Amino acid sequence: MKAMVCTKYGSADVLVLREVEKPTPKNNEVLVRIYATTVTSGDVRVRSFRCPLLYWLPMRLIIGVTRPRNAILGVEFAGEVEAVGAQVKRFKKGDQVYALNGMRFGAYAEYICIPEHGNIALKPKNVTYDEAAAIPFGGTTALHFFRKANVKPGHKMLIYGASGSVGTSAIQLAKVIGAEVTAVCSSANFELVKSLGADHVIDYMKEDFTKRETRYDVIFDAVGKSSRVICKKALKSGGAFITVDGQGVAKVLTEDLIYLASLTEAGKLQAVIDRRYPLEQIPDAHRYVDQGHKKGNVIITVK
Repeated sequence: MKAMVCTKYGSADVLVLREVEKPTPKNNEVLVRIYATTVTSGDVRVRSFRCPLLYWLPMRLIIGVTRPRNAILGVEFAGEVEAVGAQVKRFKKGDQVYALNGMRFGAYAEYICIPEHGNIALKPKNVTYDEAAAIPFGGTTALHFFRKANVKPGHKMLIYGASGSVGTSAIQLAKVIGAEVTAVCSSANFELVKSLGADHVIDYMKEDFTKRETRYDVIFDAVGKSSRVICKKALKSGGAFITVDGQGVAKVLTEDLIYLASLTEAGKLQAVIDRRYPLEQIPDAHRYVDQGHKKGNVIITVK
């Protein structure tokens, strides 16, 4: 099968298209024919090995010393079950699924094996594979941090970095809960975040939200570029600051994927897609994401 292989840590040039062995499912695994995956900011950080000096050595030992231990990156995907192991009961051949493989990676390829009880579920029936692949990472990350902050109906919530993969999901999920959402992004993305349900918008390039009189129950830094110290004065007494950076890896639950699918089918959650690239152009997709200005998700189509 074709796969995009990360040959070492470095620029997007280290990604090379190769023919590799097609995986065979174990007794408890399903083999999925991948039709779409994504390039997330996490993929870019792993490829380039952008890591705080404090965590440099332990992360190398965990991920891989000279290159990622699983050289085929890609953390989320959507596709069709082609085969199942002898003990698999949740899925059958022909099922349309979507999944988040996380740090196991492996989605930059035509096929992947994933445990039956891994983070995999039937994809939403009313969306394409491209749209389904854009849901797991942003959606499950937002849900994880919302649980940490105990987001409730009526909360005033500010989402910093609201136009990215996590941010666009967070806006919609906060509105499902019943929060009042202020989105912080560039003015170029105002219409996008408003269309997703944001009640208020702030251009981070023109205004410092911490200098406003408004105080928030929850501030969610969806891009890891702010801090508790900076945001503290914009929080209500007892308010929560949560960030995707430095607060641990988001815990993903299979139930979250099922929940996100139900919201999508009910029209309460939509995938935001910025650009699409074929598998062969993943290096170009990485270069684009490297710029740090993507809106929502960058999709890789696998044919």
